[in-house]
Amino acid sequence: MHVRVVDYNPAWPDLFRTEARRIEDILKENLVQIFHIGSTSVPGLRAKPIIDIMPAVLDIEQVDERSGQFEAIGYEAMGELGIPGRRYFRKGGENRTHQIHAFQYDNVQNITRHLAFRDYLRSHPEISRAYAALKSKLAMRYPRDIGQYCNGKDSFVKRVERDALRWYWKKYNIGRC
Repeated sequence: MHVRVVDYNPAWPDLFRTEARRIEDILKENLVQIFHIGSTSVPGLRAKPIIDIMPAVLDIEQVDERSGQFEAIGYEAMGELGIPGRRYFRKGGENRTHQIHAFQYDNVQNITRHLAFRDYLRSHPEISRAYAALKSKLAMRYPRDIGQYCNGKDSFVKRVERDALRWYWKKYNIGRC
């Protein structure tokens, strides 16, 4: 996969909404909520132009049962792909345009991790700028190696995730009686 990081595109939220409607039509009553996550969900952030979508569902096994419907709209079902409890789908092959990261609604750890990271970047422009600079540097260094690109981001993402979770819990008063 060619690694390309581009300036923020204000059309990304609309691309998310359009695709979210297609996903809602497939998941129907199993869908609890659907979120735009990843770098394209953060206004102003440079990103690979791939829309990350996170549906939270009542029953993750029903997502498996509808894999054929996802394939009919261009997705490739990839199973958990390294994250237990997730169902991952990608669209566009080597020129990927969309990714789905579906979780059962009670997989709170993974859902919260994604939302906290997104919201933290939205609320902390200095961290968002540092992340953009890192991604741009890695994309130039590894234009044809998505594995190295991802490995290069790993320690930054893990550090920011820890900070983001603490921030998120304080912001939403999670864990207080």
